[in-house]
Amino acid sequence: MDWQGQKRAEMLMQVLLVAAAVAAFLVGYVRGDFQLMLLVYAGGVVLTALVTVPNWPFFNRNPLKWLDAAEAERHPRPQASAAGAAAGGKKKSGKNK
Repeated sequence: MDWQGQKRAEMLMQVLLVAAAVAAFLVGYVRGDFQLMLLVYAGGVVLTALVTVPNWPFFNRNPLKWLDAAEAERHPRPQASAAGAAAGGKKKSGKNK
């Protein structure tokens, strides 16, 4: 699942759970049955899990492009300088006199 797919899955999860909660409340209120309300909501949670948990193809529309191993060796990661690492990278303020 790519980054945009994660965002899409989270938004879909929130919408489906709110819709299931509203539907469960309305069914429970109209029928006057608390147990039925809980069953409708549990069904909504299961449906939400089935839609958002598996790695469906529509969650992979923007795949990341990784570097090949040979390309990564030609462009090594920059190393931290010794002076910056020794100082901790923090600026000292002049308030401590």
